[in-house]
Formats: sequence, C-alpha cells, structure tokens
Amino acid sequence: MKFIDLGFEPQINEAIDAIGFDTPTPIQQQAIPHIINGKDMIACAQTGTGKTAAFVLPILNSICLSQTHNKTNTIIVVPTRELAIQIDQQIEGLSYFTNATSIAIYGGGNGQSFESEKKALLTGADIIVCTPGRFISHLNMGYFDTSGIKHFILDEADRMLDMGFNEDIMMIAEKLPKKRQNLMFSATMPTKIRALTEKLLDDPISISIAISKPNDAITQGAFLVHDNQKIELIKSLLKDKDYEHIIIFASRKTAVKEITQALKKVGLPAKGIQSDLDQGEREQVLLDFKNKKVKILVATDILSRGIDIKGINMVINYEVPHDAEDYVHRIGRTARGEGTFGEAYTFVNADQCFNFSKIEKLIEKEVPKLDLPEGFAKGPEYKITSRPYNKKKNFRPKKKFHKRD
Repeated sequence: MKFIDLGFEPQINEAIDAIGFDTPTPIQQQAIPHIINGKDMIACAQTGTGKTAAFVLPILNSICLSQTHNKTNTIIVVPTRELAIQIDQQIEGLSYFTNATSIAIYGGGNGQSFESEKKALLTGADIIVCTPGRFISHLNMGYFDTSGIKHFILDEADRMLDMGFNEDIMMIAEKLPKKRQNLMFSATMPTKIRALTEKLLDDPISISIAISKPNDAITQGAFLVHDNQKIELIKSLLKDKDYEHIIIFASRKTAVKEITQALKKVGLPAKGIQSDLDQGEREQVLLDFKNKKVKILVATDILSRGIDIKGINMVINYEVPHDAEDYVHRIGRTARGEGTFGEAYTFVNADQCFNFSKIEKLIEKEVPKLDLPEGFAKGPEYKITSRPYNKKKNFRPKKKFHKRD
C-alpha cells in the first residue's frame, strides 16, 4: 500500500509527497481508513511508529472537506508541553498546502502567551494541541466555543493517566459536543486505559501494534555499578568521544542537576532539562541541543517519549527505568534514521537487577554486562532476586465478649 491509495485530498497528497513519505507504517495503514470513516478508535502504538501522522493526516483531510472554517475542529490533548510543540510542528509541515491552522496551548508561559492562545481560541484555530491543565484554564473562562469540535484525540493517554490527568480529561470531554469522533493512542494498555475507553469511546475500533523491540542498530550494554561510581563512569564513557548528540536519562531532578554540574566542571558541554526550568528555558535548551550548540543533554523522562531529534549517538540510563517499556522508549532515541547506529548503556546497581531482568524479558534479549573501565573498584554482582512478597495476614474475627447475666 502507498499513501496515494488512502484517498486523501490533493492538498494532503501534495504535502505527503513534499515531505518524502511513500509507504505508510503499519499503524498508519490500519488507522487512517477507520479515522477517515469517522469511527472511534483505541490504538496501542509506541512512539516512533508514525502514530502522529496516523491521526494528523486524516484530520487535515477532514478539515479540507469541511465547510466550517471559523470554529475549532479538533482538540488533541497530550501529557507534556514538549509533545504539544512537536505535534504542532508536524501539523504545520503536513498542512502546508492547506488553509488549516493550529496552535500549541500549554502552561509555563507568560501573560502574553496566554493572550495569544486566547486569540487563537476566539478566532477558531482549526486544531488545538494542548496540555490538560492549561486548556481547562481557557475553558473555565467561558469564551471558547466548543460547538464546532468534530474530533477529540488523546495522545499518550497512558502517560496522562500516570500523571493524574484522568479527571481533567473527563472534564474536557464533558464540555465538548456529544456527537464527535474520539481517538485514543497509548503506548501500553493497562486496566485504567480500558476503563477510560469505556467511558469516552463509542463502539471503538481497536488496533494494537506489537511493542517494537530495540533497533538492531543499537549496541546495548549494562554496567554493574555502585551509585557513588556513576558520575565517574559517565565521564569515562564520554572521554574522547566526538559525538554530536548524547542523552543521559535520570529519574530525579536532583540527579539531573548533579550530573550536569559534574560534566561542566570537566569541560563537557552539558545542559539539563527538567520541570524546574520555566518554559522559555526548556525550549532554549532543546533548541540548543537540536542545533548542536549543546552536545550532551541530561533529562528526566520528559524526553523518553515523543521527542524526535535526529542524530543521537548515545543514550545513557543513569539508573534502570522503573517500567520495562520505558527502557525501549529511552534507548529508542538513538539510531532513528535509516543506516544510522547508536549506543545505549544502562547503570545497574545491586537493587535494580530484578527490574533489569524484566527489561531483558520484554525485549527477549540478554543485554551484555560490561566490565567497568580500568581503575574502577569492582561493582556489585548481577543477582536476580524477586522482590519480597508481602504475605497477607489471615483475617481473624474479633473476639465476642458476652455479658454475664
């Protein structure tokens, strides 16, 4: 199947051709025809599968056919401002030959950005890409006309529920027209996603693209290391490496700051990105990284999904990701282009061997355990012991005390 076979309007086909798309990915092949036909959908697909184009292209096609141009047509809700910006940029590229308009709405900006968002809502931007909290702020002020909404899309729905946005999502949905198309995209399909599906979707099509294994072009390795050895190990790994882009993932904001400062002290060009930065600072760090002004980016999980930066040579996991699937998302930042290669290293301490074994089970591959560089003290042994099982106490009914006659 080719994109030309999907029946898009000429303006959409022109954009697809200009971008260089030829053959749709599996999620695009399966999802686009159903979205064009107006069906509700729940799709389980990871970042990197082409899922954004899978919903953006048919929505843009619908807008091309629409007779209403002064009201917002589509609401796309996402978990993070970075993903909102990225999707808006993709819409901008794919809508080049159409008259469709879009805006990313997210928190963290100043009063001027809020006014710009308000203006777009009042004038009826065709597509709104938003984070839940910021969009609700606009909805609560009462000036946004939702009557024209035809499509309601949740991207990375599982991540939004993990972040506690369930009530916000339902609040937004209640303010939209009852007659609309609902699309939900999720990297995983836990019970809470199924529950949300039952609440929001009407007789949905269900699509599941199997979780992709890490690209064979990624050289994976794990270091058994004590926590107090980790920063020195990073320095050793990066020494004399002339790479364009390196990402170091850490789970805690304090670790991001600590790593960034330590690398700067030894002359390694690193910048950190985490939630303490204001929006302008975060955008500037990402821009500097994309433009190769900064070669080393230290980040929390905010970048593990959805952010597509070409040419990343190495990914380092400062600790084992809590969820095995997050490992796939993280190391999937490297070796993304055709014919490219990447390296991915994970630091495993004595308490994280069990979690790392779950990753190996998921990817159906044993990750080589690498020797620490010369001069390092011996790290912990790789011992897989199950987490302690807390046996439930047997229920004992309270003793009955009988009054004496």
